[in-house]
Amino acid sequence: MPLIHVLNGPNLNLLGQRQPEVYGRETLADVEALCRAVAAPHAIRFLQSNWEGQIVDWIHEARHEAAGIVINPAALTHTSVAVLDALNAFEGPVIEVHLSQVHKREAFRHHSYVSMRADGVIAGLGPEGYAAAIRRIAALIGEEPEGLVD
Repeated sequence: MPLIHVLNGPNLNLLGQRQPEVYGRETLADVEALCRAVAAPHAIRFLQSNWEGQIVDWIHEARHEAAGIVINPAALTHTSVAVLDALNAFEGPVIEVHLSQVHKREAFRHHSYVSMRADGVIAGLGPEGYAAAIRRIAALIGEEPEGLVD
């Protein structure tokens, strides 16, 4: 089965602890468990880094091993041309995910470099946004996980 990369940016390792009123009480481990459950029978590579260069390296690796990318770039969304350039070199589908509804937050969060490449953007659904993103990637690569209803 095709591999889907799920990439997470800065501070997402603090989910459940950092601003739970904005990001919820679920931890990154909870999000990963949800992703693995939804993705079955697909394989996923679930990663998180606080370092922009590491995220770029993982996107480069995805060019050779992944059918699609789900990415929550976190703060890199609004600042990283490097992440955008790396995503532009990836040929498969990309879905951008944000736990919070970024358009109800500070104005600087309304701009996304990643959206310039993304095939879809999901914001404000909490962890369920990841599940929706995995389902969409599966549909785009023609390999929908079991249990999806048309």
